[in-house]
Amino acid sequence: MSESSPVIFWFRRDLRVTDHPALAAAAERGPVVPVFIFDDTLTAPAGDNRMAFLIDSLADLDANSLGGALVVRSGGPAEVLAAVADETGATAVYATDDHGPYGRRRDDRVGEALADRGMEVHYLDSNYAIAPDTVKTGSGTSYKVFTPFFRAWSDVGWAEPGGKVDVDWVTGVDSDGLPDAPEVEAELPPVGEQAAWDRFRWFLDDAIADYDEARDRPAIDGTSRLSPYLKWGVVHPRQLLAELDGRRAGHQTYRKELAWREFYADVLFARPETAHHAFNEKMTAMEVDTDAGAKERFETWCRGETGYPIVDAGMRQLLAEGWMHNRVRMIVASFLVKDLHVDWTWGARHFMRHLVDGDLASNQHGWQWVAGTGTDASPYFRIFNPTGQAQKFDPSGDYVRRYVPELAGLDAKRIHEPWDAGLDRPADYPAPMVDHGAERAESLERYDRLKTTWE
Repeated sequence: MSESSPVIFWFRRDLRVTDHPALAAAAERGPVVPVFIFDDTLTAPAGDNRMAFLIDSLADLDANSLGGALVVRSGGPAEVLAAVADETGATAVYATDDHGPYGRRRDDRVGEALADRGMEVHYLDSNYAIAPDTVKTGSGTSYKVFTPFFRAWSDVGWAEPGGKVDVDWVTGVDSDGLPDAPEVEAELPPVGEQAAWDRFRWFLDDAIADYDEARDRPAIDGTSRLSPYLKWGVVHPRQLLAELDGRRAGHQTYRKELAWREFYADVLFARPETAHHAFNEKMTAMEVDTDAGAKERFETWCRGETGYPIVDAGMRQLLAEGWMHNRVRMIVASFLVKDLHVDWTWGARHFMRHLVDGDLASNQHGWQWVAGTGTDASPYFRIFNPTGQAQKFDPSGDYVRRYVPELAGLDAKRIHEPWDAGLDRPADYPAPMVDHGAERAESLERYDRLKTTWE
């Protein structure tokens, strides 16, 4: 082991040892004490699926990349890091910069507390190809619309990914050990860098050529499904971007999808309050239902028992896998907000409780896009017809059959409208809980009433 003083590397959303500038900077200083802190402020609302994936990912990282050196503690980050420093003689802490609302506040407090103890704290790099608050308009402000953001983001560019970091890990430091992962009913993806790269290689070889169209077909395994790995930094987006060929349509479309993730992170950085409040403040006064009936309708939606097959399939996929196809996420969100007249924040919270890839910026602003309250939002009057969406994007009905087995016996013509199946209508599947046409009209009336207050 080197004779220089050890340094602490504080793992957060960067659970890898490849292409890791912050870890590389720590390793250049001396032997590294790898630390992960279970912070109740972040873990309490995470949901069992995300916690199980995190804990298993940490176990994989420790076993396959850290040589069993990971120091696991629980508590306030400043206190934990100070204690580890006292035990090891570490004089500096390195970490990847966190641009989330809580992460920014936490890191400021940690930096101040450790500086008072005479310790250095270095936050480097980011969890994005281009760090939030970097891409600016000509007037120096943050973008509010995706398309010009995407052009500017592409022009700024990003660093080439680095290789595996060579680290002298400090072993033998007391650790609480990883907690047992919650028992979950959902079938979660495999963990670790190798699993992420296996999936990405499959995607590049077998799916990306058809990505333009296949990404909207929930019955097809046509998306990368790398979102859980991106959430925890098992892979970095610049690593994926480096593998793409911008001259090919599927590659370019996937590049845009990665850019949407960066756009929403940038939006949340500029407006952190939009994690829970409408970006378009005019929409804050939109009339929503909050009574007992609304809560009952919300629970019916959560269970996937609305009587609209594509909605129910999506909600049941969420429960079964901790994940939902993106096209279906938009459909079920529109149904909750504009057919059931429930505030978007209810649905966003439900998603964050169950999604293994739950990312605050992408989830909250994806919901706001559908609800018509966000930046670059779908206009409020664009209301998804769940049956029309199902017929267009699941024409065979295979997606519905997979998650709504009560309807498996219906053919493609009737599976999306089982209420018209006559004697073949399954007795154990509910009738539609609302009439879409009537609720669409009600939503538009509410919107028209709101607009009169703007004049």
